[in-house]
Amino acid sequence: MKFFRYTMWMIFLGFNLSSLGWDTATRADELSPIGEDSFSIVVIPDTQQYYGANTKREPDSTAPVTNSTFDAWTDWIEANIDSQRIAFVSHVGDIVDRNQASEWTVARQCMDKLHGKVPYGLCVGNHDMEGKSGNSSLFQEYFPKTRFTGFDWYGSCFERSEKKQQVSGNNANSYQLFTACGMDFVILHIECNAPDNVLEWADDVLQTHRSRRAIITTHMDLGPVEKPKKARDYYDAPKGRMKWSKCHGNDGNSPQQMWKKCFRKHANVFLMLCGDQSRSQACRLESTGDSGNRVHSLLSDYGVYGLRLLRFHPSRNEIEVVTWDPIKQERCRSTNIVPDESQHQFTLEYQMAPVASE
Repeated sequence: MKFFRYTMWMIFLGFNLSSLGWDTATRADELSPIGEDSFSIVVIPDTQQYYGANTKREPDSTAPVTNSTFDAWTDWIEANIDSQRIAFVSHVGDIVDRNQASEWTVARQCMDKLHGKVPYGLCVGNHDMEGKSGNSSLFQEYFPKTRFTGFDWYGSCFERSEKKQQVSGNNANSYQLFTACGMDFVILHIECNAPDNVLEWADDVLQTHRSRRAIITTHMDLGPVEKPKKARDYYDAPKGRMKWSKCHGNDGNSPQQMWKKCFRKHANVFLMLCGDQSRSQACRLESTGDSGNRVHSLLSDYGVYGLRLLRFHPSRNEIEVVTWDPIKQERCRSTNIVPDESQHQFTLEYQMAPVASE
């Protein structure tokens, strides 16, 4: 009899929760539309999952080059621009795996689905260069400055002379401007291990737009603090802002150097986004800038397992971070590398609503 009463009560409770929009039968993994008083930024992690002729995964194949993961992710973004109120899309770099035209063609086809529909920016990763030299001429061919100058949200890029632009020039370092929920933002896309001249340019951009809330996307930031000496170090060594670099030779700055030379100096910087470290996959760091500003740094490099959706809720002064798998249509809650759900689904405190005067 007690069991019967309990069962009937739960059925009744479930019915009433459903009538309030709190349906207990709804899958916890579903992603509801976002409210009109909120907005989202999508972060695309490294998209190196290429198959076909001369790719790393199928070097002997003669099939056309494809990337079903990248394709599915941009399909999902395009389909959810309105329901998730997507204000901006940021790619953290390693857009391709092998720096070859066949992969860049696919990458551009994937991003073409968003072109003219939502503001976006892309970072140059170490895989997007010729031998990590800093030469990003193929990126510049497929995603040049001229592709973006017609959009009012495109700011500009670091400029070099025509003879030298293959290193760092022609949109390899860029910034964009957007407004959402009455807040003005500037977002910089900075190449992997940017040299000093790029950081000086970034300083000027952040200073010029100091009244805007600033986001930095740069390919390499969080991961093993010290350069790994053995394979397991990529997984097991202490994680944080890295003190080592991969690109630009002696001119390249490590993430620690980029932070100290540039990013920490600007009071408007509150968020940093990165990829690069598939064996760290997901981690985050809270730092304090020179002006006492809190800076949230987020690493996401999920392979095929999902992208990041940052849902800004100004009325709650929260950024809801959702790791979402568009292929399975579910939240990523745990991986073999990072089993802790709190690294994949979490919230960040960030002051957005006006502070009430006493």
